[in-house]
Amino acid sequence: MDTSYTNETVVNLFSGLGIGAAFSSPSLDRLVAVNSRYINDLKLNVAATLASHNLSPKESMLLALSVAITEKHTTLIAAFEQLAAKESASAEELAEAHACASLMAVNNIFYRFKHFMHGNEYYNRQPAGLRMSPMMNPAMGKELFELMSLVLSAVNGCEKCVVAHELSVRELGVPEPKIYDAIRLGSAIRGLCVAF
Repeated sequence: MDTSYTNETVVNLFSGLGIGAAFSSPSLDRLVAVNSRYINDLKLNVAATLASHNLSPKESMLLALSVAITEKHTTLIAAFEQLAAKESASAEELAEAHACASLMAVNNIFYRFKHFMHGNEYYNRQPAGLRMSPMMNPAMGKELFELMSLVLSAVNGCEKCVVAHELSVRELGVPEPKIYDAIRLGSAIRGLCVAF
């Protein structure tokens, strides 16, 4: 990597996430090569959303981790697991972020299909027949698990699940500013996954 100002921005971003300076990716290399202004935007977006005053640091890191898992970004998974652990996330909570990402991959495809079928009577009458035990009594608490489910449903693009989880989160007493900031965080971390 060169020593340009843009690279300084990348190094600062890496440092904040605990990523080694040797990390590189084709997209990041392309952005650095042209001294793209977007690298600074990305750094600012990630920093701002992770520092939301509506989310605790632990909640922010677990939500970010769940998006990295969904995007299968091994470097960011490792980084957010370490950052979440520093914010006192337990081994069970870290495992639940993985479980939630997998569960939403299942549910979002299933319910998106049902939604796409525009009320097909046969499909609507059928039970899902899919096991979802992590949702029953999550170690991270029902509120955070549902909020994570909402963020991942938005990342995965399932309207039916987004609507259902947003309603569930509000019924659990989560205020709209917290919901909004969780979605902003999910979008920023997904952008980070794509650029990294």
